[in-house]
Amino acid sequence: PSCPPEKAMVCFGNMFIELPKAKTREMLQQDQEELDEEINKLRKELRVKVNRLYEAQGKPELKGFNLNPMSAEEMKLINRILEG
Repeated sequence: PSCPPEKAMVCFGNMFIELPKAKTREMLQQDQEELDEEINKLRKELRVKVNRLYEAQGKPELKGFNLNPMSAEEMKLINRILEG
């Protein structure tokens, strides 16, 4: 079964539902934003825990461990600069 071009088939659990493409895109973007926030939160917590572990072991703090990954927008800008 095919769906109309303005609709998308979306899987929820074990069933597929036809939804407007705009609504599907909006839902996916919202999910991705929530996942990105959760990932960043976990990264920050991990840094603190690793530093506590190193401190408890009497080791010096890890160098470069507090770096953040570049965002997609930053990567696009870097690529534009490199391409000239």
